[in-house]
Amino acid sequence: MSARRNARPAVRVGTHVRFRGVKWQVVALSGQDIHLLGPDGGGEAVLAGHLFADPGFTVIGADVPQAAPQWGLFETAPAAAREKALAWQRHVREVECGLAGGPGSEGTVRPQYDPEQHTLAEREQAKAEELTALGFGRISRTTVQRMRLAYRKQGLWGLLDHRSTRAPSPTGRADERVVAAVREVLRRRRGRSKGTINGLFPLINQILQDRHGAGAVPPPSQATLYRLVTTLARPGELPAGPVRQTPASYDGRAFTPTTALRPGEQVQVDTTRLDVLALFDDGTLARPELTIAIDVATRAILAAVLCPSATKAVDAALLLAEMAVPHPARPTWPNILRMDRAPALPHQRLTTLDERLAGAAARPVVLPETIVVDRGKVFVSRAFTAACETLGISVQPAPPFAPTAKGIVERAFGTINHLFCQHLPGYTGSDVTRRGPDAEQEACYSVPHLQDLLDEWLVHYHHRPHEGLRHPMMPRKALTPNQMWAALVAVAGHVPVPLTGHDYLELLPVRWQAITASGIRIHHRTYDHDLLAPYRGQPSPHTGRNGKWEIHYNPHDVRQIWVRLPDGQLTEIGWIHRDHVHQPFNDHTWQHIRTLTLHGNHHDAEQHEADLADALDQLMRRVHSGHATKAEQALVARTATVPLPAARHSEEDTGQGADDPAQWDEDDSIDDLDDLPDDGTHPAPATGFGLYDAYEEADKW
Repeated sequence: MSARRNARPAVRVGTHVRFRGVKWQVVALSGQDIHLLGPDGGGEAVLAGHLFADPGFTVIGADVPQAAPQWGLFETAPAAAREKALAWQRHVREVECGLAGGPGSEGTVRPQYDPEQHTLAEREQAKAEELTALGFGRISRTTVQRMRLAYRKQGLWGLLDHRSTRAPSPTGRADERVVAAVREVLRRRRGRSKGTINGLFPLINQILQDRHGAGAVPPPSQATLYRLVTTLARPGELPAGPVRQTPASYDGRAFTPTTALRPGEQVQVDTTRLDVLALFDDGTLARPELTIAIDVATRAILAAVLCPSATKAVDAALLLAEMAVPHPARPTWPNILRMDRAPALPHQRLTTLDERLAGAAARPVVLPETIVVDRGKVFVSRAFTAACETLGISVQPAPPFAPTAKGIVERAFGTINHLFCQHLPGYTGSDVTRRGPDAEQEACYSVPHLQDLLDEWLVHYHHRPHEGLRHPMMPRKALTPNQMWAALVAVAGHVPVPLTGHDYLELLPVRWQAITASGIRIHHRTYDHDLLAPYRGQPSPHTGRNGKWEIHYNPHDVRQIWVRLPDGQLTEIGWIHRDHVHQPFNDHTWQHIRTLTLHGNHHDAEQHEADLADALDQLMRRVHSGHATKAEQALVARTATVPLPAARHSEEDTGQGADDPAQWDEDDSIDDLDDLPDDGTHPAPATGFGLYDAYEEADKW
């Protein structure tokens, strides 16, 4: 053990130490090994670090080592208190070792403080008399001893007058029983709807009466209760506070950032209402519901689906289908939004691995490994979990009442509202105080329109630098989601998704319809086939749907549907007028045709449907021949697979609108198609989410 007084204790041969609650003697030192001899004569060799880390380790007979100075806390004290503490430090050191500067410092030891001539008690008494004479007040030996022990335990912080560093009590001099009652009331109200502060007072008085008896605690004044509630309430608990809910960290969980090292390692999925009004099919105005999936590693929004009503399990399954395939680039999009024109993406190398990327949009394609969802019924439903199981995706529910577990997708919603929604007519703002008086009059987009605009905006989003994406070699440069995907896909690799055509059909949206004598009727379209003959007018085996049959449909090509027959397989059933329409179309195009076809006998359902098919074919032919208006071209471009010719600039060129029923004469009917020259227009598969002819797609893999 060290011979110098007041120094840190040291372990030497012959030193006695306490280790594991037993007294040992050090008998040898060999590098990092310390050889100990126990009281029973047994020996043991331990590492020095292991010995010193033992909670009960002490060097027997050594002075207690002085604590390291807490300079950070010491600097928070007032200047006068710090000066007085530094003065006490010199006096305490002189009592302990005889020198005011500490052991080893220069100076002469005064006789009354010489450790070799006087005991510690005598030196403490001499210092007490000296300090009293110097004007420190009436200082006793006990005070000097207390200050010396405080300095040994806490350093300079122990020598401060803590009356100058003590923080004021937030509750002041209020009765602790009243404070406890206020805390209990706030705890009980946590998670419930907010009222007023005044509404808490009866409950506080009731708790005081139940705990301490009637009249035992003097009733506090109303001002005191207001002050206590305002002081003790956490953010979100104060009835008048603007915070919508209590942060998740108050229940003990820490805020841990979400990290992922490869694309698809973790994908967060959530649903919210967009801050924009849309025109629904029934003519009402409301905010559509948006469901998105965002990759944590690249911050890429892999899929986004808009629904006019509440998101259902089949809509969430469609989200998986979007993530599973590349998104095709629309013919009307700028070339920079195509993957083969994006300089940040390794297009040529990826195309050799997956041919579907040849005409894809310039945005990442990722198959998730793990999906983090909340505990909503949609994401824990059998349909969604079964679809994830089919694709080999693990579903990880987030902890309840913990929005920070999906903080990235929650922030993505704010980005969409800030960068996309606020530039649209019908923008409502984040709350009613931000909503304009003419928001409902400005709203003009339908849900399919918004979906098209959102799909195009998402490609632009992936070219925008993201502050959360940094490369280790370029920490000061924010990368775009496309750049981060290109960097990580080179390390993690990209493997085409081996989905079969049956998998695509199972992931399509579902509706339930009856099979009538004429077939299956959906929005004035009739789907029929000879295979339906045994099931016409018959209930389906699924009794929970009132005898209706399970129908799968592609929202971007409604020329055919798939019905699940009793054999369990999905069978394709075509529209009876499918051969008259040479291009895919969606429901939005069909509804547009219905609003224009006002003539004809609507009492004859078959003739009315034939007229609609004829009008639809006329629209397709006008668009592909360059005689359509810009509105018609934009309508058909959603499902087009090849670039469309330019639309005519105005309707003054013809003097009559192309949509005027008078223009549909007998010379422009579908019966004269055989007499027309071949213009190179052929039937094309559907596009949209990349769910084309499912079985034909499967053959390519």
